[in-house]
Amino acid sequence: MSRIKDIRFILKKYTYKRPFCIAYGFVTETENIEIEVITESGIVGYGESAPSFRINGETPEMILALESKVKDMILDKEIRHYREIFNITDKLLSSPSLKAGVQFAVIDALCKECEIDAWEFFGGVKNEIETDRTVSVRSIEDRIEEAIEIYKEGFRIIKIKVGEDLNKDLEAVYEICRNTEGCRYIVDANENYTLKDAVYFVKKLYSNGIDISVFEQPVSRYDIEGLKYVRFNSPFPICADESLKTKYNALKLIKEEAVDMFNIKLMKSGISDAIAIVELAKTANIKLMIGCVSESSIGINQSVQFACGIGCFDFCDLDSHLMLEESDFRGSFRQVGSKILVG
Repeated sequence: MSRIKDIRFILKKYTYKRPFCIAYGFVTETENIEIEVITESGIVGYGESAPSFRINGETPEMILALESKVKDMILDKEIRHYREIFNITDKLLSSPSLKAGVQFAVIDALCKECEIDAWEFFGGVKNEIETDRTVSVRSIEDRIEEAIEIYKEGFRIIKIKVGEDLNKDLEAVYEICRNTEGCRYIVDANENYTLKDAVYFVKKLYSNGIDISVFEQPVSRYDIEGLKYVRFNSPFPICADESLKTKYNALKLIKEEAVDMFNIKLMKSGISDAIAIVELAKTANIKLMIGCVSESSIGINQSVQFACGIGCFDFCDLDSHLMLEESDFRGSFRQVGSKILVG
């Protein structure tokens, strides 16, 4: 097996096909860091960091500034000793998206050297998953139009962003459900409802015959008691997103009985913590979703390989690459409508 000879960080800029809007605001472009781990035998493993200041307090400049530090940490390490590398990179506490990109690049290099696919390394449970598509926070008319487009493209799981205006959100959800019959729905407030509004929202939907599969992060990430209150007053499953980054967050959420589901994002947790969170969730009978931030095809590949290999995700929210303008598709998977295939 080979040792790590070099590590490179490369800044990549992407433009969204249309502005992506959530309750906090909107974005039209993103800057990600492509990470290359080069072994002494010439193999190159690829990963990506998609820093999010809103979620993790990270910026591209911060990630790039850590290139020399990461080299100090893991240069000359054997890639087959990936667990040692995980233990070392777990010290990147304030840069989880960097941890994710570096850890996956190491795994990618190891898999190439062993001539297996990354999804097989992670367990090889599935070679196919189904992703949703996301409807941004816009006018009611624009949201309905976007949902119908998604439906016509063959997607049957729709994620609806809410949290800006309670009454408009309710109307948008009603109309989307009416115009996309037969779909399953994930509704994501991105922390932006008050406790009262969150409970009112779900009870109003339920009383009007609307069924949603997941209500994601209705209140502030820090309000664990609030999450629990919504959970015990909601007819729909409650999912933690921004409240869940590390395995320690997962343990606290389980002990507090705060949620029904975890949304794991590699950009929040890295590979190592994501594996631990999966095992904690399985032990506590917590259901799982896997999500994304603003990864390109090479970055979303990390989550695809992980999700297929682990094979225990009830929902996959892996659509960021479909929102970005990319000159070249670089994922080690095939996108066929809503299905994502590996192997």
